[in-house]
Amino acid sequence: MNQWQVAALQPPHLAAIIPWEGASDAYRDSRYHGGILSNVFPSAWWPRQVLSNQHGNGASAYRDPDTGERTTGPALSEAVLAGNRVSPLELAERHPLEDAWFKQQTADFSRITVPLLSAGNWGGMGLHLRGNVEGFLRSASKEKWLEMHGGTHYESFYLPEGVAMQRRFFDRYLKGIDNGWDDEPRVQLAIRRIDGFATRKEHEWPLARTQWTRYYLDATNRSLAPSRTTGETRATYAALSDGVTFTTAPFESETEFTGPLMARLWIASSTTDMDIFATLRLFDPSGKEITFPGASDPAVPIAQGWLRASHRKLDPERSTPYRPYHTHDEIQKLEPGKRYAVDVEIWPTSIVCPKGYRLTLTLQGRDFARPESKHFFKGSGPFQHTDPRDRNPVEFGGENTIVSGGDYESYLSLPVIPS
Repeated sequence: MNQWQVAALQPPHLAAIIPWEGASDAYRDSRYHGGILSNVFPSAWWPRQVLSNQHGNGASAYRDPDTGERTTGPALSEAVLAGNRVSPLELAERHPLEDAWFKQQTADFSRITVPLLSAGNWGGMGLHLRGNVEGFLRSASKEKWLEMHGGTHYESFYLPEGVAMQRRFFDRYLKGIDNGWDDEPRVQLAIRRIDGFATRKEHEWPLARTQWTRYYLDATNRSLAPSRTTGETRATYAALSDGVTFTTAPFESETEFTGPLMARLWIASSTTDMDIFATLRLFDPSGKEITFPGASDPAVPIAQGWLRASHRKLDPERSTPYRPYHTHDEIQKLEPGKRYAVDVEIWPTSIVCPKGYRLTLTLQGRDFARPESKHFFKGSGPFQHTDPRDRNPVEFGGENTIVSGGDYESYLSLPVIPS
């Protein structure tokens, strides 16, 4: 037994965890975004990562570098292979609501009591973001930290600064080294700017000094403004089109938004249901979109959120004015043409908007995509929602309407951080 192994067994703790760009809620973080089945990623991940490496796969090209033998072991028949596996996508399709099957796959946060360092990615749309923030907030541990960064899914984990942070955390809680980690502020954020990131240490999440600011939608001129209009306006779009985009005025000074977001929308549909895909983007004074490298897409927008209107039911105990929490335990269909208020959770973000830049909110009934993008992914990475069984075009391909003004307060809630 060497020195490292002995040190790992010393007080003060025998365990500590670093969930790096993970998911803590099987339903909301991964399989169903806002109640909409995320099918594209598991459809690609299953054959590439699982079937190719399944024990008994005689067709595997992978070999052990030492023995030269197949890493999948002795070959088994196709019948045996099929009997030894089950597709996570097929299972998810059988469970459209968050039932007992889903809940037993989700972390019991009350049982997480060991030191915790949760590291998430601002550009982790669809998988590598929400779970880290929620896991940090809800875990019972009294010694917990949140770290948020940008970049691709793998680079930050292996970069020298990332490795140094992990080692320092484990040195403190596995080896008992008094290295000052205890004195670190509980939140470390890579504040995103158009030219990179600036690290800033904070003491809580969301930030205590946040000014929760509403930008009201005006369907007449497609604007987002701090003041609401007195008259009622409506914007109707084909659900499977590019939707409708609302835009702020150019910012008069540099403005930072860091924290959770949400959109309160008054909606109506020509059918009995409606999927809402909400995308927040940044544009420079010339009208060019500013994008960022994401966990799984080279050009992600600022933030994204999703909601199936029939899943609009909220959990009043877990919802906050700035982050709705949907129960996903029953389906409440729409009456065609009737207006409903829905709260759309938009995953957390950080962006410093320079003077003269604008934010836009795009609402549509399908995954956001930039047709002009030459990359395989068009802005939403692999976490897309195209299953025709979950999204029957008869029901989800109608006309959607956003109502604003007058008695209908449709707005985007943004976390403004004072300079």
